[in-house]
Amino acid sequence: MKNPNDSFIRGRIRSLKFAFRGTWLLITTEDSIKVQVCVAIIATILGFYFNISNVEWMLQFLAIGMVLVAESLNTAVEKVADFVHPDFHVKIGFIKDIAAGAPTFAGIISLIIAGFIYIPKISLLF
Repeated sequence: MKNPNDSFIRGRIRSLKFAFRGTWLLITTEDSIKVQVCVAIIATILGFYFNISNVEWMLQFLAIGMVLVAESLNTAVEKVADFVHPDFHVKIGFIKDIAAGAPTFAGIISLIIAGFIYIPKISLLF
């Protein structure tokens, strides 16, 4: 919530505090985010192992970011839906299923990007 006594800088610092708190809550409480962070760490290790190019690093980090953002937004939608209607409801289930489609799209695209980056490098090993 905005504090009317905050200066512009103080307001931005307060916003950053909330953003980092949200990031911490996601990483420490949500299993889907934990899995995606582990996958991101593995992909980063692979990037160092295969010595990928700067462009490949950019694409890889964009893909990782896209998946984490989609998972985060999906979690937010699910939390709001559960708050609004804690019991099972067909329309809430529909909304949650649609929200779950976003990380699915992001995951598929990230796998395609990973394929473009790593399949040529792995094929050179054999």
